[in-house]
Amino acid sequence: MIRLFRASDFRCLENIEMDLAPGFNLIYGANASGKTSLLEALAYLGRGKSFRGAGTSDLIRHGKDEFVLFGQVRMESRTRSLGAKNSRSGLEVRVDGDSEGGAAALAEAMPLQVIDPEVHSLVAGGPELRRRFLDWIGFHVEHEHLLAWRRFRRALKQRNAALKAKAGAATIRSWNAEFVELGLQLDASRRRALEVTLDGLSGFGEKLLTTDLHFDYQQGWSRDKELAQALDDGLQRDLLMGATQQGPHRADLKISYDERQARKLVSRGQQKLLASAMILAATETAQTALERPLLLLLDDPAAELDEDSLSRLMGAVAGLGCQVIATSLAPDSITAPADAALFHVEHGIVTAVQGPQDRP
Repeated sequence: MIRLFRASDFRCLENIEMDLAPGFNLIYGANASGKTSLLEALAYLGRGKSFRGAGTSDLIRHGKDEFVLFGQVRMESRTRSLGAKNSRSGLEVRVDGDSEGGAAALAEAMPLQVIDPEVHSLVAGGPELRRRFLDWIGFHVEHEHLLAWRRFRRALKQRNAALKAKAGAATIRSWNAEFVELGLQLDASRRRALEVTLDGLSGFGEKLLTTDLHFDYQQGWSRDKELAQALDDGLQRDLLMGATQQGPHRADLKISYDERQARKLVSRGQQKLLASAMILAATETAQTALERPLLLLLDDPAAELDEDSLSRLMGAVAGLGCQVIATSLAPDSITAPADAALFHVEHGIVTAVQGPQDRP
């Protein structure tokens, strides 16, 4: 969990420092005061990228050349230091002074999840978001997942390059064996990640939606064929499209809710609850595997939710046992524990109203 956080020249945050509680932290303030930017900065320190999809030039404070983020993360009796700096020269990452691990080192040192007003896209959006969901779980619970993912992406890139170059069939088939081997490794890792999360998905689905959730992993090629056969049968289409059309890079997670496909639900509030159930289940699974609390960022959890739905969401969050940093318009807009650390944000300036040192 993160206890000390500093940010300089990140969006509207000129120079802030926060002493965070290990439990619940509530950041409140008016719209456009800097609350979401603060959560974005925290998430950037743990991911090396913006959860809002913003580029570097949009994240650097106007008139400045770079932004700098720093945090201290406590893991049992050990304290780790994390740093991230980005400028036109590119991203620089350090974990305990080591710059070799890149963004993956940040994610390992400070695993986190985000529930924001766009979280419904996990349900309603394209399959890439659901693949990322599975890969996040795999990264934290499967020891070899990151290596399998990286090696497969490299094999995919090489095969696609041959397809775009209109190489002969024999040349393209020469890439198939490695593609299949690595693709099956990644596929198996994702299946195991989903399997260990299913109980949590069912439990949080019942808590938030009072119904059963059903998940059908779609591997990215016909279930009636081996991957090698699917590649061979689809070679001419791959050549026409200039890209590999079948494989784990085309995988998806079909979600059914109340006997309906979740993407077709009309209510964004229902989609938000469903996606939140998925995020909480993934967080619980990773916490169990890592044997330590994770960081959960809640950006305006009240958005799109009625009072009863918000109460169920906050109750589920409270029972998770992770470190929480949430935002709201006012300190009483959401239910927070009595000993929560409170911070007020105005014009990018953060003021501690009730900090960890004020708790009995």
